[in-house]
Amino acid sequence: MPVNTSLKENVSIALQSIAGNRLRTSLTALIIAIGIMALVGILTAIEGIKQSVNDAFSGLGANSFTLQNRGQGLNFGDAGHRKVYPAITYEQAARFKSLFKLPVTVSINHDVTGTAVVKYNDVKSNPNISVTGSDENYMITGGRKLAFGRNFSASEIEHGTSVTIVGDEIKKRLFKGGDPINQYIFIGSNRFKIIGIFAKKGSSMGFGGDKFCIVPVFKAKQMDTTKNPTFTITIKTTSPTTLDATVGEATSLFRNIRDLNIANADNFEISRSDSIQQELSGQLSGMTIGGAAIGIITLIGAAIGLMNIMLVSVTERTREIGLRKAIGATPGVIRKQFLIEAIVICLIGGAGGIVLGMAVGNLIAVNISGSFVVPWVWLMAAIALCTLIGLISGFYPAKKASKLDPVEALRYE
Repeated sequence: MPVNTSLKENVSIALQSIAGNRLRTSLTALIIAIGIMALVGILTAIEGIKQSVNDAFSGLGANSFTLQNRGQGLNFGDAGHRKVYPAITYEQAARFKSLFKLPVTVSINHDVTGTAVVKYNDVKSNPNISVTGSDENYMITGGRKLAFGRNFSASEIEHGTSVTIVGDEIKKRLFKGGDPINQYIFIGSNRFKIIGIFAKKGSSMGFGGDKFCIVPVFKAKQMDTTKNPTFTITIKTTSPTTLDATVGEATSLFRNIRDLNIANADNFEISRSDSIQQELSGQLSGMTIGGAAIGIITLIGAAIGLMNIMLVSVTERTREIGLRKAIGATPGVIRKQFLIEAIVICLIGGAGGIVLGMAVGNLIAVNISGSFVVPWVWLMAAIALCTLIGLISGFYPAKKASKLDPVEALRYE
């Protein structure tokens, strides 16, 4: 009970001192708030981006891989260089799909452009629409679902009919709540009939989002003006346990299709969805460490500022300390009073910093295609860090105050 009573009294005195020195307290709390805002803001933004990356790959799962003529380009080092092999032709991709007999789902894909303009009557989209050619298996291998409408038919795939399935963003932008099914739109200079709308997924760092449309892969081949277009082949297995064996079979078959003998190395890349996710998560983990370091450096500066202000507070309240000692306050009580005052100021500043940090971090994350998150772990860590900073910053001023001679303190002017 005596300990609890002493703690309650010291908290009360600390709050009275804070209320009596509002300007000094506000400046001190602001220093802490800026430090916590930097820490929480950076880490919240990274957490939002990381969650968005995980969401982007969750539809693909850990049981799919892609055959392509280049890497994914996720490395931030090596000046962005990546190997580029001879293009995978449509004929090679179609032959692979027809010959691969394992119980898997295979789709052929071709990225036509990422800057298309889609037009319906007099309404146009921004030039940021992705156009991809694919087949009837796109929704399975791409982890997408239809909101309404239908998939491509076998005849439409075979003949490259001018039909399209569009993302939710195109529906909202061009049709303003109206029914787009069986309506005609222009994608660039090509006229297409809308047969389906993809379910809304949200933007995920460029991994699809809702600003895109899918056309039959043979039609995409006709639309592409590139001299030697390349195609990708995505394979999704029934279970992650069969992935390694399927990769081996796919590699062997595609080597034969590409006319490679035993002495030749592979002239194509195999990108597994789980390895890409792990690679990008590793990059984000490094960013998290860097962000935490920046925030902690900011907080070290805030802690030094708090210590200086607490030393000024001890000097200003020398007579008060002398009076408290004269009526029986022990050095331990005086020390505890200043420590608690420093912690309370830190927690006030920390609360403001947490709110601002979450707002800034989520604003950054959402604007760069991340998602809104509440980083509970980092919030708890920020509160603990505020308490620790209060203890460290307030220790020396509290120790100095507890050692003041009461007679000399009472005579201080």
